[in-house]
Amino acid sequence: MVRDDFQLRQRLTAILEAAGIENAALEAQWIAEDHPDAAEAEAIAHRRAQHEPLQYLLNYWEFYGLPFKVGEGVLSPRQDTETLVDAVLSRISGKTGLHAVDLCTGSGCIALALKSQRNDLHVTGIELSDDALRYALENAKLLGLDADLRKGDVLDPQTAAQFHDLDLIVCNPPYLTAEDMQHLQPEVAHEPAAALFGGEDGLDYYRNITKLWKDALRIGGILCYEAGMGQAQDVAAIMRNQGFEEIGIIPDAAGIERVILGYKKF
Repeated sequence: MVRDDFQLRQRLTAILEAAGIENAALEAQWIAEDHPDAAEAEAIAHRRAQHEPLQYLLNYWEFYGLPFKVGEGVLSPRQDTETLVDAVLSRISGKTGLHAVDLCTGSGCIALALKSQRNDLHVTGIELSDDALRYALENAKLLGLDADLRKGDVLDPQTAAQFHDLDLIVCNPPYLTAEDMQHLQPEVAHEPAAALFGGEDGLDYYRNITKLWKDALRIGGILCYEAGMGQAQDVAAIMRNQGFEEIGIIPDAAGIERVILGYKKF
């Protein structure tokens, strides 16, 4: 059996290497572990060789130590986003009875990771896509976490007007530019464009959300964003122009300025 497993991983690795897949041996191991039937595993490897996202093929991906179900129609969780969760948790340490809203919740990875670490936190996740929301609701059920996950357009003033005196707003919005969208990696091209495209300069959601949702925060409340490479200073300027103060920029594990947060002072 051990020999058969080794031979299967070798065959899978060869398929992936021939297609130029980075970390072919490691991905082959994951596929073999997830699909022990040899024929099924090889079929999955051939699909991966066509640059279908590995996350979709495995049907789940780990984020913040939790397994999240993902697939076509929802953005796969990224390790970079764990920086946002860490930043939020560090700033609400010792505070209880807080209400947080996660805008563009997608698979629910941010909302549910926060809830997993702070069960006392009341978390609402808002998502426009029906496909993505189905994954978020299923993930909450699978993880046994109680979060209020609902459909809504975060760019609609009526959605923001439903909330008052929030302690925390977090958001990992679409932030790719028009040029970025023309040069997507093959794997990323499989993901929903609506979860990726942030307008011509990638900053549309930051501008609109900061303005629309400021009034939903209480005085002293925190607004926390994830941003793409090279966008952090622009996002900080948008927040500053809307009256946010004590703005901090936090790098991810690769040293890229990834998280921007600020406090509502008036």
